[in-house]
Amino acid sequence: MINVFHIVSNKHWTGAEQYTYDLVDRLRNDPDFYVEVVCRKRPIVLKQYRRLEIPISILPLKGVTDIDSPVRFARLLRKGKNIIHVHSFKDAFMAVMARRISENRDTRVVVSVHGVYKPKKNYMYTKLYKSIDCFVFSSEMARDAFLGKAKKTYADRAVVLRDSVCDSHIGTTVPELRRELGLDSHQALIMYHGKLAPEKGLDALLGALTHVDKSKYHLAIIGEGEPKYKAKIKGFIVAAGMVNNVTLLGFRDNILEYLRQADLGVLPSIQPEALGISNLEYMMAGKAHICSNNGAQPEYVHDGVNGILIPPGDEQALTNAINLLLNDTATRSRLGTQAQKDFEDHLDYPAFYKKMTDLYRHLLEAAPVVEIDVPQPEE
Repeated sequence: MINVFHIVSNKHWTGAEQYTYDLVDRLRNDPDFYVEVVCRKRPIVLKQYRRLEIPISILPLKGVTDIDSPVRFARLLRKGKNIIHVHSFKDAFMAVMARRISENRDTRVVVSVHGVYKPKKNYMYTKLYKSIDCFVFSSEMARDAFLGKAKKTYADRAVVLRDSVCDSHIGTTVPELRRELGLDSHQALIMYHGKLAPEKGLDALLGALTHVDKSKYHLAIIGEGEPKYKAKIKGFIVAAGMVNNVTLLGFRDNILEYLRQADLGVLPSIQPEALGISNLEYMMAGKAHICSNNGAQPEYVHDGVNGILIPPGDEQALTNAINLLLNDTATRSRLGTQAQKDFEDHLDYPAFYKKMTDLYRHLLEAAPVVEIDVPQPEE
């Protein structure tokens, strides 16, 4: 049996946490694996993971200066074959130090890189990168952005394993949105779901909608963000006279059941996406969607075939795309049907899960990489 420890330290529930949740949900029912989550004492995160009824270890996870967490975590690594799967480089410091302290050579550290990053070049991070057994990138774009000129250095430890999504039903009742929002039969339900942040392009989306006939749509926004940014969004909605056309629903469970009620989705990120999990969710739900073309999206979203790609921040292009899908239901249906087919053929979760667990096994068969040299604290 292989022990898999997923370490997550974010304050909020984001795409990285959902990625981990879905993977842990599969691993807990796989007889070849024991799985445990290591996280901070954050109520919204703990609430979600506790639904899986798995072991959870709560640690400070304060980064490179945190000595307590690796010492305590090392006690879980003394025996057996272990995979430490982390989802940020900050947590990777804790993982490699805990492995060193445990003195268990059958432990490997895997880092899933959930964003688009360039490697840091200071001494500590250079040592850290050399201590990681495998970097998992969700797209060719994210891999190339990180490796840059150092492809030869990390090529043998860099893997592109495109993320997937699955229908993780949590058990809460999902309301009928059209009735809840009071929509007329001729109004299309447009949906955005994800983090409420400037880099996600919500300003451009709301700006574009000021040029769309208000009788034709209602926008539902699902997700949470910083209070100041939420206040800014609400202020714009009021000032633009869109109160009856835009609703902020906050965080919701069972997101796919909401997406299935939508007529189309819009994901206009300004910042390049390493993959774009929300795009995959619209594809899985069989919905036409509009997204930016500045990240990894063009690797699986093909303009006019299974979605619509637009330049980031281009309000005019976004307005045109929204009007097209509002006025042409045949195109909307065609894009959604093809998106769902492409998801099932190339992006489904069982294929992703098999590749990930095969990677775990392969890493434990290979020799470990060089480890960070840290002093071993006294027990």
